Amino acid sequence: MKNEYIDRPGILAEATAAFYRYEEALISNNVAVLDELFWHDERTVRLGAGENLYGIDAIRTFRALRPSASLDRQLQNTVITSYGEDFAVCSTEFTREGSERIGRQQQTWVRLPCGWRIVAAHVSLMS
Repeated sequence: MKNEYIDRPGILAEATAAFYRYEEALISNNVAVLDELFWHDERTVRLGAGENLYGIDAIRTFRALRPSASLDRQLQNTVITSYGEDFAVCSTEFTREGSERIGRQQQTWVRLPCGWRIVAAHVSLMS
């Protein structure tokens, strides 16, 4: 049975566009766009492969210090699901050339008055 609350075409298209805008900014190290797409709030959380960041200031500091080389990656098994009009979860796996490890990324997006923003993110690597 189809649930008309989940994956409404227009909402899903908006969330998907925001996700891929983030991905392009990530691999090109466009820190301004990366900063824009995270909610500017102390409650924003990003749990990374080697760091736990609580609040937009910690996330900004991490981005400023992060190496900007070899950021290209290939996505696989990407699943984007929208719920209602203002909430989406984006999950993906990624690989990088020269590495056998599979990365995992999950983001919680919320549409706020300023647009779609990441309010929580998790990145991890599998052996």
